[in-house]
Amino acid sequence: MPDLPALYARIYTELPEVVTVYDAFGSAIYGVGTLDDKTRQLTKLALAVGKRLESATHPHTRRALGMGIPANEIKQVVLLTTTTLGFPTTVSTYTWVTDELDKL
Repeated sequence: MPDLPALYARIYTELPEVVTVYDAFGSAIYGVGTLDDKTRQLTKLALAVGKRLESATHPHTRRALGMGIPANEIKQVVLLTTTTLGFPTTVSTYTWVTDELDKL
C-alpha cells in the first residue's frame, strides 16, 4: 500500500501478522460487488469525513489524487456532507482535504 500513514507503517513493522490479516480482509471486501475503483475511493473518503477521522481523511485524499480523481470531485465529496453532518464538520474536514490539495 503506497504512502502509508506513519502510525500504520509503525504497526505494520511491529505487528506484521496482524496487518497481513487486516490487509487480506480489506482486499476481500474490495473484491466484492461491482463498484469501480473511483467510486470505492470516494466512498472511503466520505466515510472518513463522516466519522471525522483526520488520520484517514488525509491518506484517502492522497489516494484519490493518486488515482487521478480531480480536486473538484474530492471537494464535492466533502461539500455533500454538509446537509447530513452539519457545517462545522464540513469546514473542519474541508481543511484536512485542502491540506493535501494545497501540496499540488
